Amino acid sequence: MKSYSESYKAAGVDITAGYKAVELMKGHIAKTMTAGALSDIGGFGGLFEPDLSGMEKPVFVSGTDGVGTKLKLAFLMDRHDTVGIDCVAMCVNDIICCGAQPLFFLDYIACGKNQPEKIAQIVSGVAEGCVQSGAALIGGETAEMPGFYPENEYDLAGFAVGVIDKKKILDNKTVNEGDVIIALPSSGVHSNGFSLVRRVFDVENADITSPVAELGGKSLGETLLMPTKIYAKPMKKLFDEVTVKAVSHITGGGFYENIPRSLPQGYGARIEKSAVRVLPIFELIGKAGGISERDMFNTFNMGVGMSVVVAKEDADRALQILRDNGADAYIIGETAKQDDGVVLL
Repeated sequence: MKSYSESYKAAGVDITAGYKAVELMKGHIAKTMTAGALSDIGGFGGLFEPDLSGMEKPVFVSGTDGVGTKLKLAFLMDRHDTVGIDCVAMCVNDIICCGAQPLFFLDYIACGKNQPEKIAQIVSGVAEGCVQSGAALIGGETAEMPGFYPENEYDLAGFAVGVIDKKKILDNKTVNEGDVIIALPSSGVHSNGFSLVRRVFDVENADITSPVAELGGKSLGETLLMPTKIYAKPMKKLFDEVTVKAVSHITGGGFYENIPRSLPQGYGARIEKSAVRVLPIFELIGKAGGISERDMFNTFNMGVGMSVVVAKEDADRALQILRDNGADAYIIGETAKQDDGVVLL
């Protein structure tokens, strides 16, 4: 007998919709399966058998995050197949900052009403993010919570686990004055600062679907929904071939908060402002909101999704590896002994 509860459905929870959602998402999840994934979707726990051969002391690295109020743009645009990429990116980009590579991912979707087709769209994005990062999507949870979320809204969060040999964990104590800081370009606003973005553009009441000249003819909604760039694969190539001293994922807090987190005490970053390839969306945000340059660089990624520190003699090689693997990397500054974390020149 199939599970069904008329009373639960009357309370707003249709468990049969959950079964349909699982069936619709199975094809997306199958694309993420790697050699270590042992479990099929629908069990109580996700199973993963890591290949630890060649590692002397394996260390597991975990990260968790959500998409935040960027979801409001997805609701307004009624587009739900990209925010899953954001969810994966925000987790895996964090764990690669210590040199680790992602192994597996789990998602959590909470919604006011389980609409199977919409849930499957969300999971398709999560699966795409997992494919881009080389992680298996081995489990997740969809919670239907009527009365807690509006019927057409949801929240999305995730959890990633990676692994690294202990001796290969990045040691920022090797940072020296004059080391080169390399930028990996972002794809847009990524998944931070959207509370400010939404206020600046009053997105709930604005036209976000018409082409905008300053954005190359793309609409504001399309530009803001651009999914977060995932750096796992180009960074793996870099870790394999170059000694990387420090890595920073530029998220909320922008340059001023994130770059110093990757550097040892007593060191900071001297950033050539003219070298930063600021994306048009950030120029539009700053102008529309009357936001100071300092606040822009302290809130948004400004076109730089990740920064990497290498010795000056390794810079050309690092740039070539990153470019050969899909990241159009470039130099934005150098490290220095200074009390101020970041100085824009």
